[in-house]
Amino acid sequence: MSEVKKIRNIGIIAHIDAGKTTTTERILFYTGKEHKMGEVHDGTATTDYMPEEREKGITITSAATTCEWNGHQINIIDTPGHVDFTAEVERSLRVLDGAIGVFCAVGGVEAQSETVWTQADRYKVPRIAYINKIDRVGADFYNVIDAICDKLGANAVPITIPHGVESNFQGVIDLIEMKYLTFCEENEGRDVTKSEIPEECLEEANEKREELINALADVDDSIIEKYMEETLVTEDVTSCLRKATLAQKVVPVLVGSSLKNKGVQTVLDATVHYLPSPLDVPPIEGIHPKTEKKEARHPSKDKDLCAFAFKTAFDKHGDLTYLRIYTGELSEGQQVYNANTGKTERVNRLWYMHADTREKCEKALPGEIIGAIGLKHTTTGNTLCKKNTPIELEKMDFPETVISKSIEPKATADKDRLLDVLKILSKDDPTFSYKSDEESGQIIMSGMGELHLEIICSRILNEHKIKANVGKPRVSYRETVASVAEAAFTFEKQFAGKNHFAYVKVKVESTEEETVEIKSKVRKNSIPEEFYNAIEEGVFSAATSGDIGGYPIINLCVTIEDVKHNVDSTDTAFNAAAFTAAKNAIQKAECVLLEPIMSLQIKTPVSYMGDVIAHLGAKRAEVGDMQVEGDSRIIMAQVPISEMFGYADTLRGLSQGRATYSMQPLKYAAVPKEIQEKMFVF
Repeated sequence: MSEVKKIRNIGIIAHIDAGKTTTTERILFYTGKEHKMGEVHDGTATTDYMPEEREKGITITSAATTCEWNGHQINIIDTPGHVDFTAEVERSLRVLDGAIGVFCAVGGVEAQSETVWTQADRYKVPRIAYINKIDRVGADFYNVIDAICDKLGANAVPITIPHGVESNFQGVIDLIEMKYLTFCEENEGRDVTKSEIPEECLEEANEKREELINALADVDDSIIEKYMEETLVTEDVTSCLRKATLAQKVVPVLVGSSLKNKGVQTVLDATVHYLPSPLDVPPIEGIHPKTEKKEARHPSKDKDLCAFAFKTAFDKHGDLTYLRIYTGELSEGQQVYNANTGKTERVNRLWYMHADTREKCEKALPGEIIGAIGLKHTTTGNTLCKKNTPIELEKMDFPETVISKSIEPKATADKDRLLDVLKILSKDDPTFSYKSDEESGQIIMSGMGELHLEIICSRILNEHKIKANVGKPRVSYRETVASVAEAAFTFEKQFAGKNHFAYVKVKVESTEEETVEIKSKVRKNSIPEEFYNAIEEGVFSAATSGDIGGYPIINLCVTIEDVKHNVDSTDTAFNAAAFTAAKNAIQKAECVLLEPIMSLQIKTPVSYMGDVIAHLGAKRAEVGDMQVEGDSRIIMAQVPISEMFGYADTLRGLSQGRATYSMQPLKYAAVPKEIQEKMFVF
């Protein structure tokens, strides 16, 4: 375990095919964590260990690993690049201190690049950028830097530049030390040679170094004086660049080709020099679960425990929970208090994770990311702490699912086992859910896209050996309320030899957030905690199905207006009273049917643009901005997902296979009346 200031918790984020996993493999090789390079195209990448990842050559689940470089411990999470697995990026960024954004030198800033960059902005994660694949035909280093600045709003400043591009790429020029770096091909790039900058590159190097110094002057204006007086030393530049990166005023940019083993060591150096340690980021903030008073916890082993569960996974040894330790210590056998559930659990085992392998951890300290076995009641977004000093960290929000498929086992005897597997998968993945349709008896799975559910089905078949029939994709509709309404209900019954009483009054109204929000005019401490929890459970249960098609309700705010209790009150009574009151209020407010709208980005040669746009017009799409990128056009649009099933084949036909597209969930919007009338018979 390194001291806290020498820990780097980083994520590698990018669009699909930018080379994230290949870069991670090189990092593991050069740091000595792996003695042989894994390759994505061979299906041997360490961090892509799932069979589906190796088959498709993409990252599906975030893999955690740890390595060391120049006396620093680097905890890495390699995240997925496909939009269907955005939740994996979300929960990784939640616990990371810094990130490496990987960009393809040919493709530049793609749609998912913007998505993950925005996620990192939201969590205020300092970043460095690595422009990969500079050896590819069509590579344009400075064009990608311009795109990072223009599309992502980042102040991207190169600190290394390439010597040659495409097949002429030979090495990189370090603008910090003003040296030329080459990477030995005989030993897979292990040996890095520093030499003087070639004469033909000197003018460009001096120009770009001056741009770097000018960018840093916003952080420390004394650096300009030293530069002009020729007293500027490497340590001055490094120190100032670190401050600028941590303050998110500058994004240092590096260049290389991970596949050709050139430039990766400079990324490791930049990670250590410029990305934050746990001490460099603001202390984690949360609230006291009962008083709701804000608290801040600084990263110290002498403070009481505060750990955040950012991911759970089913493991052959038991339920595996990924934890980020913020304060205090965590040891095997220790009892921990879950601030979200109010339950106490025992940690049976602690592990340092290395993709799907692990090594034993006796004690985890602040700043570490570890895996824990034994936390059966802990889920993604829960806070673990000491019972006498509880703290609840901000929960994680995930987007609503947008498509569904039915699934049924081929053998009736497998139904219970299938339900058990779906329960495990839904606990592992917050963007996957399932339910049994009461009318048809079918099991309905819901997820973020066609690929997402395809992977789920593959895991059911291959990992769990359950053969099943899977239906065609269908839209995951939602409902909301059209107006404000109130309702009250008194539950007063006798059963099991006991009286049960509760009175609950609620108000429902629509809200902008795609969630169910509960507010209360009743002070939490005015009724027992178990009664208040039962009220919340009753309200959430009422919101699971609306009046139009039985779809879950979103964009809903429920205010608890009043409650009454007496000696006969029970949590069962309050749950039932809250459920009925909320149901009645929702009926009064009348429901509106909502459909998922996707943000669509199409890149097409200009010769096919007319056909592509004309086809979108028949898809209820709203075409927005268009961008020029060489001989191609990028079309931005918003379109209902119900119109997009099978679009990959359609676009291939419209463009003779030359156009590409990506889409991601944008919002829910009311279904037009004429469409709704075709869906339901009223």
